[in-house]
Amino acid sequence: MRGPSTEITQEASQRPGLSAVGSVVRRHDRDRFQTALFAPGRHREALFALYAFNYEIARVREIVREPMLGQIRLQWWREVVDAAYADAIPRRHQIVEALSMTIRDHSLSRDHFDRLIDARERDLDDTPPATLEALEEYAEGSSSRLIQLALEVLGAATPEAQVAAAEVGIAYALAGLIRAMPAHAAAGRIMIPDDVAAEAGLDRGDYAARRGSPALRHAVAILTGAVTRRLAAARAMRRDLPKTALPALLPARIAEEVVKRLERAEFDPFAGAGLRDPLQSWRLVYAALRRRF
Repeated sequence: MRGPSTEITQEASQRPGLSAVGSVVRRHDRDRFQTALFAPGRHREALFALYAFNYEIARVREIVREPMLGQIRLQWWREVVDAAYADAIPRRHQIVEALSMTIRDHSLSRDHFDRLIDARERDLDDTPPATLEALEEYAEGSSSRLIQLALEVLGAATPEAQVAAAEVGIAYALAGLIRAMPAHAAAGRIMIPDDVAAEAGLDRGDYAARRGSPALRHAVAILTGAVTRRLAAARAMRRDLPKTALPALLPARIAEEVVKRLERAEFDPFAGAGLRDPLQSWRLVYAALRRRF
């Protein structure tokens, strides 16, 4: 199976001054591109390699028609990671080459990559998660592990920072799932856990029709509460974290802004919470100047 090398090369040519992986992240992952800019210059390319890899595995569901084809693509990336840790010559693919170099240069933990890819298998299943705990477990695998890898690149992976990363990653992923509800509903996908839906008395027909019913708002309020609790847990550890961890933890600020938008919209996920925040870059600058995520 061949990777999207042509697409990457074309994107890089359209972004003067950016590497191939940097161009991919800038185009497809605005949040992480902006947070990476606050890292020291010597670390940015490694972060871009991680985030471009994450983009590739996160979009598998969108580009396949059958779960089996998605599993084949994810297996391709597993073999890429296997080869990197075996110190084998990487495949001629710009993300693969950048990722392999990053793994080698920063001695990154293999377990995080395995968990990221395993979590993306969950995307191939349309069944809603049974519980909020199960959804948070998915969020930890698909988001927290990426932040933990970023900490390793930054030389900031202390035990305390790893715990904070787990909390921030879950919060950011849950906020992202709420932002994505309009797109998910249009595609017939629901990630609201069964226990949350039952507690709220959710009519899945309202969700599918993108109606902000009281029950749907209740369900979203429950999820938003989980975001807030996770952010609070991470921020309670601020004094124990190395300053160099900040660029990896800045997604907390993005998740917090999603919560504020939802509160203003009375937790209606179809009332603009998923729209792009035009002030996001300035919010991140302010947070970075204060050294607070």
